[in-house]
Amino acid sequence: MIHFERVTKRYPERGDALKDLSFSLAPGEMAFLTGHSGAGKSTLLRLIGLLEHPTRGKVTVNGRDLARLPRRRIPAHRREIGMIFQDHRLLPERSVFDNVALPLVAAGMSRREIGKRVRAALDQVGLLRLERVLPLALSSGEQQRVGIARAVVGRPPVILADEPTGNLDPELSREIFYLFERFHEVGVSLLIATHDLDLVANLGHRMLRLHQGRLVADSGNW
Repeated sequence: MIHFERVTKRYPERGDALKDLSFSLAPGEMAFLTGHSGAGKSTLLRLIGLLEHPTRGKVTVNGRDLARLPRRRIPAHRREIGMIFQDHRLLPERSVFDNVALPLVAAGMSRREIGKRVRAALDQVGLLRLERVLPLALSSGEQQRVGIARAVVGRPPVILADEPTGNLDPELSREIFYLFERFHEVGVSLLIATHDLDLVANLGHRMLRLHQGRLVADSGNW
């Protein structure tokens, strides 16, 4: 599903964010990306979503070499990836329903299908009753659930999450990871950057640890 082959990402102002990185994530696999702040976790996720491009090496997603992907195909590629961020990135003036619907509207889906999919996604994260509420009226945990619903509403085969529980207490963090487990159970591939080592260590999934841009541990290879 996701394959990195000797990938390096260099920024002129701060040097290498990733160095000679190689790993693969199988279809339907769930893995956690760990490491210190600045280790390269966010950069790695951004390369998969084509928000960045590698300086050297090859990134392949679902059999496609991203370096060879025509510009016109980039929006379709991104629709196949659900992105979840620590800061939610919700539009404060739009309702919960409208925030979740944004990817479907951008894809030109019919109003009827949008309504069906949005309500199904909100039901999955336990927020169907709040579809007309504005984000600022929600708790941090509820806002993160809206972000998750928006990421999965298009039914992508891949979900990427960048520190999705960074602003949440341990109880809410466990609830978010429980949601990820449910998506994994139905065959979605998930790669989740996190600092919650104590929590994820008990989940039994693969862990990849970065240090200064290098992959220094991979429990899938032990």
